[in-house]
Amino acid sequence: MIGAGVVGFSMAWHLQRQGHQVTLIAPDLETKPGELSGSQAALGLLMAQVYRRSSGRGWRLRQQSLALWQQWRQELAERGHSIPGRSGLLQLATTPAELEAQERLCQQRQQQGLPLRMLTGDELAALRPALPEPCLGALSSPLDGQIDPQPALEAFRRDGITHGLQLVCQRVVQIRRAQENHDQRWWVELESREGLSARWLVICAGLSSPALLTPLGHERAQSPVLGQAAELQLHPDDWGSLNWPGSLSWDGINLVPRPQGRLWLGATLEPERTTPEAPCDHAVQELLNLKGHAPKWLQRSSVLRLWHGLRARPSGRPAPLLEVLEPGLILASGHYRNGVLLAPASALWAGEQIAAAESRG
Repeated sequence: MIGAGVVGFSMAWHLQRQGHQVTLIAPDLETKPGELSGSQAALGLLMAQVYRRSSGRGWRLRQQSLALWQQWRQELAERGHSIPGRSGLLQLATTPAELEAQERLCQQRQQQGLPLRMLTGDELAALRPALPEPCLGALSSPLDGQIDPQPALEAFRRDGITHGLQLVCQRVVQIRRAQENHDQRWWVELESREGLSARWLVICAGLSSPALLTPLGHERAQSPVLGQAAELQLHPDDWGSLNWPGSLSWDGINLVPRPQGRLWLGATLEPERTTPEAPCDHAVQELLNLKGHAPKWLQRSSVLRLWHGLRARPSGRPAPLLEVLEPGLILASGHYRNGVLLAPASALWAGEQIAAAESRG
């Protein structure tokens, strides 16, 4: 398996549980994910039931993942690996058109038996002035929420190693088809010029995936999109002001309350990038001041740290890219803004493809 983001580690962990011996290869395994990785930029929002579609692959993947995250977190906690998170998501409407769309979605979800609801005027008034403005209404989704990506990565890593996960901290130079005892296998050449052979090769290396696949004749272009994030420390007088029923989504910006009066902000405010540049100052300020609409409590906060990452967006294909490209070669990449959310369902899908192929002999 190539790639050590949340998709790669969760997939390795899941395949281990199915009885497979797994080796995970990536150049940044000895440290935290690199500054420009997609997992590093993620805040871990789980937007499944607020997804605007009600059918199709995207809907199914989100609902599978939401259920699996609950199961996996419980299983990992029983093994001593806690993944912190926060239940509930509040999506604010900033325009009349957005409010109308939320009301339609709420009605659809309630007809499906899901617990989404629009907050009443009195409930909104009770949350002000902590809410960013404009806020014409709010859709509450109690089963959506947020999990912390870095503890999740560490949980999969530690539990995986305990159960035999092998880690190879090297860059992959190329992959090629190979034959061993008349069986087709995959050969992975490392930067040390050493190599590994496997019957199944799963590529979940984000923006590094196309360069590995193109020589094999598989064109799966992905574009880098820059995501920004910030951690803020609220003024002590404002610690109790964030009485939201979960994390908050406002005009493309996500706000996640943290312990000890801290707050995460995250957004994808910049166009697609062709080079791994840092965010421009204007985009960072747009994030920190909520596009000029920061409430007083947010204006009084102080910035503890800023970080960013490049998210892999498929070019000309819907995200994510989940494909069996040829026998023994699986692509699970291009998750764009939903890598954390869709990691469990992607792992489940990959496991099903391998099981189905092996059952056919």
